[in-house]
Amino acid sequence: MEFVALIYLSYIQKRMEEKGLFSAYTMHELLDELDVIECLMEPGKAPIQGEILKKQEQIYRDMQVAPLLAAGQGADA
Repeated sequence: MEFVALIYLSYIQKRMEEKGLFSAYTMHELLDELDVIECLMEPGKAPIQGEILKKQEQIYRDMQVAPLLAAGQGADA
């Protein structure tokens, strides 16, 4: 399990370096920024995602991860 976590952390660090995100966030701060997004999942139902701020959506895009909901449904940062 630790090996898989190390792979994820390595990818996050690489993307943060490529996009210059270390000038705005530490890795811990970046993960904390995304950790507050809620997602409710019930069997047989579509996932319900909480509000995503524009800055959180941009972090997802910088990390090359598509947010569950399409752009324009989050609140302004």
